[in-house]
Formats: sequence, structure tokens, C-alpha cells
Amino acid sequence: MPKPDVTAPLDLHVDRGSPVPLYFQLSQQLEAAIEHGGLTPGSLLGNEIELAARLGLSRPTVRQAIQSLVDKGLLVRRRGVGTQVVHSRVKRPLELSSLYDDLEAAGQRPATKVLVNTVVPASAEVAAALGVTEGGDVHRVERLRLAHGEPMAYLTNHLPPGLLDLDTDQLEATGLYRLMRSAGITLHSARQSIGARGATPAEAERLAEPAGAPLLTMQRTTFDDTGRAVEYGDHTYRPTRYSFEFQLLVRP
Repeated sequence: MPKPDVTAPLDLHVDRGSPVPLYFQLSQQLEAAIEHGGLTPGSLLGNEIELAARLGLSRPTVRQAIQSLVDKGLLVRRRGVGTQVVHSRVKRPLELSSLYDDLEAAGQRPATKVLVNTVVPASAEVAAALGVTEGGDVHRVERLRLAHGEPMAYLTNHLPPGLLDLDTDQLEATGLYRLMRSAGITLHSARQSIGARGATPAEAERLAEPAGAPLLTMQRTTFDDTGRAVEYGDHTYRPTRYSFEFQLLVRP
């Protein structure tokens, strides 16, 4: 039985007079439909030949457009199933917000598994970030953050001792920043750096990626309204499902 063409209701079109390649015009429209819910997660794209005929494009052009979205992680080809829409990538603005809140805002149904929730001696790096004595007690929390049941990020956070009660059930029910705010902590600013590196075998297993796959990284020290460091985070993210957004201003 032929698969239903979920692209049929979409207003897809190409401008042959544009210098933008035809495959790229199509891929951009399909990507926008995925991002805005026109193509829902789990739905199957219809036959490439039918889509090509509807738009007056060659099949290789349509295939190139679809492959570009496969490469971005927005579509996946499944043997015996077809080309399927996966969940859209979360675009996180560079501001003082929590991943939990950003996922909720993107309609991604966040969930959390707490893997470590304990007190440990502060390493030199953590002590410097939090302004505590090296070797002194700090609270360490490691969490796997998921969306729609798929791993998105692995979060490691250190907090000064006695800052707030870090109950595992609460950490799995909501975001860390929400718990801090509910405890009366006013988050004011943060110092943050972003990078990328290959996944270690342990990280690859946690995030369902191949060993050595590229990961986004973020280190952040967060301060309250008194200037006290209240949290140091060291996080890894799947770049196929996650990106950071910057807004750059030109100085006059």
C-alpha cells in the first residue's frame, strides 16, 4: 500500500528565476514545516517521484533536498519504513535560561534521569568556579535530559554546600533553575563558554551517539544578585538535536 504523502497539504513551491538552488529552496521549506509543526514528528514523507512531479523537479533534486535534512538530523531513512520526520532541533538562545524551560517552550516534552546526586570534594576547577576551598564539600548532580524519550544532553552541575535541598524526585520533575528560584535564589548573571569535541565512549553511550561523534559543550558559572556563585555546570549536547543561537550587534 502506498504511503500517505504528508507533504501534500503544504504550500511548497520553487522559484526557477532565483539564484538559490532548487534543492535548497525545497529543503528550506521542508525544514520550516518541521520546525513549525507542519510536518509532525513520526510522519512519513511521501514518494519522492510524486513530490518531484508535483513541483516539476527532477528526482535527484528532490533526493538532494531530503538528504540535506537527513544530514541535519531532521529526517531519517528507515529500511522498510521510508523517510520519517524526527523531532526538530532545539534552538537555545544564549541567555540565562535552563534547558528544561527551553525544551518546554519548544514543545519538546522534557524528562530527566538523575544518575548522581551526592556530596563530593571540590576539584581545583570547581573550587575556582564556585569560590570555595579546593577539597571542600560541594554538591554534585549528574542528569540525563531527554525530550520525547530521546537523550538530548548530559548535565553535570556543582553547587555550594547548603545552598538548597536537592531532592532527586524534584530534580527529575523539574529544572534546577526552577528549584533555585523557588528556594528564593535570584539568578542574575552567568559566565559561559561553548565548544565542541568528540564523544568519549561513555558519553556516546549516554547520548545514543557513535564513539567519537561531535558533541557541543558548555561550561557555565551562574551568579545570584549578590554576586555569589551558585552553580557551575559542565554540559554536553547532541548537535543533531540541539544548537545555540547568537544575536550579534554592530557597534556604531
